[in-house]
Amino acid sequence: MTHHQSRNRAQDATHPTRESEVVGLLLAAGGGRRLGGRPKALLTHRGRPLVEHAVGVLRAGGCARIHVVLGAESAAVRARAELADCVLVDNPDWAEGMGSSLRAGLESLTGTGADAALVSLVDQPGIGPQAVARVLAAHGSSGSLVAAAYDGVRGHPVLFGADHWPGIAATATGDRGARAYLKAHGDTLTLVECGDVARPYDIDTEADLVHLE
Repeated sequence: MTHHQSRNRAQDATHPTRESEVVGLLLAAGGGRRLGGRPKALLTHRGRPLVEHAVGVLRAGGCARIHVVLGAESAAVRARAELADCVLVDNPDWAEGMGSSLRAGLESLTGTGADAALVSLVDQPGIGPQAVARVLAAHGSSGSLVAAAYDGVRGHPVLFGADHWPGIAATATGDRGARAYLKAHGDTLTLVECGDVARPYDIDTEADLVHLE
């Protein structure tokens, strides 16, 4: 263990481990175009808005701090969902696609002291705390680049060390998010298999609503 790591572990109880330096970043701005224009954040899952469920998963997986990027009907989401313990980030450009929400979310982390962001999507309720915890455990430094894998195929959540944020923000366009960046940095990407504990389906169409409870 380095002197720097020893000093970090000796800090007060609010930062007892490296994991506390990772902020959960939930992308929840989508308008649900293929769901008749119903914002995904407000779909009902287990009696509450889906965005609440997604925040709970991040928290249960080990993320003490969580930023939530809102877009479509953000005022309604703020009014109906209990998100008091989260930092809410409005993305006025949400209609441009997930890339704009990722950029807004990473920008909101500037100056927070975080050295990594663990990114998850609001429309993947089949991915629970176990997958979050596995990806979080693979975090090592601000240079970390980690992704959950499902039968060897990269998926979410994804952990971006702060060293990667500028490059990701510069290439995140449309609905591609960080795909291009991850492909270009595949040699430094750590994949963590989660296929045994999570299912990476998306809630995109009316047919997908069967996955909600």
